Amino acid sequence: MLQEIEGSIKVGIVPSAVEHVDAAVIGAGIVGLAIAHELDSRGLSVCVLERSGVGAGASGVQPGGVRQQWATSVNCRLARESVDFYADASDRLASEAPFRLDRCGYLFVAESAAELEQFGENVRIQVAEGVRSRLVTPQEIVDLVPGIEASELAGGAWCGDDGYIDRPQSVLAALARGLEVRIEDVRQIESRGGVWQVGSVSAPVVVAAAGLETTDLLSHLGIVVPIEPEARYLFFSDPIAERLLEPLVVSGGHGFAAKHLADGRVLASDLAARGDESGRERWRAHIRREIERLLPRLANVSFPTLVRGIYDVTPDHQPILGPIPGRPGLFVAAGFSGHGFMLAPAVARIVADAVTEQGLDPALTTFGSERFADGRLVPERQLV
Repeated sequence: MLQEIEGSIKVGIVPSAVEHVDAAVIGAGIVGLAIAHELDSRGLSVCVLERSGVGAGASGVQPGGVRQQWATSVNCRLARESVDFYADASDRLASEAPFRLDRCGYLFVAESAAELEQFGENVRIQVAEGVRSRLVTPQEIVDLVPGIEASELAGGAWCGDDGYIDRPQSVLAALARGLEVRIEDVRQIESRGGVWQVGSVSAPVVVAAAGLETTDLLSHLGIVVPIEPEARYLFFSDPIAERLLEPLVVSGGHGFAAKHLADGRVLASDLAARGDESGRERWRAHIRREIERLLPRLANVSFPTLVRGIYDVTPDHQPILGPIPGRPGLFVAAGFSGHGFMLAPAVARIVADAVTEQGLDPALTTFGSERFADGRLVPERQLV
């Protein structure tokens, strides 16, 4: 039995008999939906199993940032492909609520000569992968971000192709449209007679894309994946009509980021904020100090709203992707450490290629689950 909600997203009521499909995807966040959509577009019958609802986890609170400035070649390549996808995704997905990629740019400011040197190494990696990033001087920073206080900065790194999706939740709805999304609390995966039993469906292929819950799902099979929760916090202003800050400005050295979003709200973050919400006033005070120091145009902006999200973090802040060795038909796509929205389109393609035996992208080896036991971590330095 199916109900129609949110346009033509199919949300199923769990049937009494087990249904067979070509692929089962666990998790209806951005990564799971993107993979399911890609598999469906290739003619496979797909069922998405989700505990609570489309975008109910971290994907439902992320603000839609999409960047290509990374410190590892593999992330630059995946991010570049994903940005290209987002550029015309609203039309490509025939979204009922149109969205667009606003290429407002990302600016990473360097507080010291050493940090600027590190940015230079990152930019060399990015440019080699076709990303149009560059180092900028303090004067160029002032030209790019009117009103910024750059007199004490050593410089920065800039990519004008980076930006934000103006309606990020519309992306999830567009990817889910036409898919069968079954609300079901899947607690474990079992292998029976060469197929996988996943709640009310059986399938030769299962993709575990359930964020933090992926750890428990796989542990029942004796598979250990090092994914841990990390609370992250964003402050938001009320909507402001006057545009105050177009690019995202990040000071990693001072643990601060800010951006004026398309809906009029200003986003600001203490990047070091962790733990429970008891630290909110301390984090708000830190944001206030950084605004006064770096972005005085935001001095009169208040931030009454605090939003909490949970990252699914791995030891090297990189995702776990691809087939699980020795478990035919079992794939994982989790542990994105807050970068799922930025990488989801490319991840969907390479996972679908592997599922349909059209090739194994090198990223699936780089980010394979066995890298932790093998000591092959791929640390990502350029984090927000």
